[in-house]
Amino acid sequence: MDIAFYAPLKSPSHPVPSGDRLMARQLIAALELAGHSVTVVSEFRSFLPAADSPVGERDGKATEEAERISTGWEGAGKPDMWICYHPYYKAPDLIGIALCRRFAIPYVTVETSYSSRRNLGQWAQAQDLVLEGARMAAASICLTERDLQGLEPYIPKDRLFRLAPFIQADPYLTRRPAPQPGRLITVAMMRSGDKLSSYAALAAALHEIADLPWTLSVIGDGPARTEVERLFGAEIAGRVEWLGQKNQDEIAALLSTASIYVWPGHGEAYGLAYLEAQAAGLPVVAESVAGVPEAVANGRSGLLTPPGDQYAYAQAIALLLKDAQERQRLARGARAFVAAERDISAASARLDQIITSCRKDRS
Repeated sequence: MDIAFYAPLKSPSHPVPSGDRLMARQLIAALELAGHSVTVVSEFRSFLPAADSPVGERDGKATEEAERISTGWEGAGKPDMWICYHPYYKAPDLIGIALCRRFAIPYVTVETSYSSRRNLGQWAQAQDLVLEGARMAAASICLTERDLQGLEPYIPKDRLFRLAPFIQADPYLTRRPAPQPGRLITVAMMRSGDKLSSYAALAAALHEIADLPWTLSVIGDGPARTEVERLFGAEIAGRVEWLGQKNQDEIAALLSTASIYVWPGHGEAYGLAYLEAQAAGLPVVAESVAGVPEAVANGRSGLLTPPGDQYAYAQAIALLLKDAQERQRLARGARAFVAAERDISAASARLDQIITSCRKDRS
């Protein structure tokens, strides 16, 4: 199929790295692996960071963009399907819904996020658009159980599908792990909100186990770096290595030399970095919060602790620092989990099955 791909929150070519950008790129790669032709149809961001953002200006640009795309299709022909990745109340699809109706194209969404508790004030209109898109979609593909449950009251079950979060695992699986004892590692942007909250929880836990022999390597950067560094304080600051932003090959190499991946995961939709770490042979220590259980198999590829329990989180890290046999068991399980269940090859086959079946149903 010839597929028009659109990500209203962040284009796959956006210069700032993030989980959204990575998943958009991997979805395109999975579709192409299945033999489909994929075109990123628009770079337009519909994202509104706050309720008082200029809605009129954004909507006007969306109308112009829809007209541009429409003119191109009238001349060169329309695609076979429109796939919208991650529409939600701050970034609804303002382009695809109308175009798909106008040109009679199947509309598919991946990772639609909808919760009725967001139906407040200015966000209510955006919420209506998100739900409208999900209701007209030939398929709504959910990457987490939470997203599935959010849509179930409004969408027929035969148009709801699950696709587990996945990665292109080869860059990590092809490296032989050479873990350095006591070396902890994390990969995360440094910004306010959930990321800063996770850094705070990690720092607090490491203070709890300052008597144990460990070092921490931090890959990532961002506007909250000064605040993040301050969280670790003088007592353990000398044991933390600040590596800044790295590319995929550099991250894969660094992960292969660590022994435990540590990141609490506050507010994570699922956390692709967890899958990368596990593919590299690292057991994960995280909290059982938000979408983290979608990416970490508790007791099989890592340890998940109760949300907000600083002591339990610290003790889980301590356990793996002290118990080499348990750490190695989880490390083997982590690689096996990603290789067998979360690699792009399995995701590509599943994705192809979903979109091919829904197009046939539409025919």
